[in-house]
Amino acid sequence: MAPPSTARPDPDQQSGREPARTVVVLAGGDDVDDALAAHLPAEALVVAADSGLELAVPLGLTVDRIVGDLDSVDPDLLAEARSAGIPVDEYPQDKDRTDLAIALDTALEHAPDRIVVVGGHGGRLDHLLGNAALIASSTYEDVEVVALMGTARVTVLRGRPDPVATALTGKVGELVSLLPFHGEVTGVTTRGLRFPLDDAALPAGSSLGVSNEFAAPHASVAVRSGALLVVQPDHL
Repeated sequence: MAPPSTARPDPDQQSGREPARTVVVLAGGDDVDDALAAHLPAEALVVAADSGLELAVPLGLTVDRIVGDLDSVDPDLLAEARSAGIPVDEYPQDKDRTDLAIALDTALEHAPDRIVVVGGHGGRLDHLLGNAALIASSTYEDVEVVALMGTARVTVLRGRPDPVATALTGKVGELVSLLPFHGEVTGVTTRGLRFPLDDAALPAGSSLGVSNEFAAPHASVAVRSGALLVVQPDHL
């Protein structure tokens, strides 16, 4: 397997440079189609969480930092990355945070406007559920978070007193589910979906938002309070 590209300098350590506006976090657990690269920002700082390093090559990404306990990454690929000068933050296997949590916190160090998580879907159900809960955590409420997991696109929406609708795109008939996390979500208003919601409340565990559909190629969702995961299961 070819090594990732040589690391770029840390944008936060270069005089006169602004913090990274977008950070891509590569999570382990998924095989990826190289076509996924078209859905990623052209300019972003890239953090690999353990075996997420292995996603960099098929996606043509340059890795800037590797974090985690490194118990599942290909050792040869890791050695090549070290030789290329990519910074590696190694943690003990007995730790109280997952590799993805560490990678997301590392991303926050660069004060991004947006974090795009790639992977974190395959492998274990407990990891998938934990990852979904993690990206919806209030720890990341001040940054836009999108996750590309397998064939799914997951957009995290945060409630605001004066909600601004978040635009969604999809094919007519494409499924989209609205899942409340960490408590009730209120003021849910949709446009362009087959089953509209108007200032609706979705209590924790509610299935009301499951299996909606795009009624038009462009739709939107607004939320007044709470954390809502907008899941497009077959978007990629």
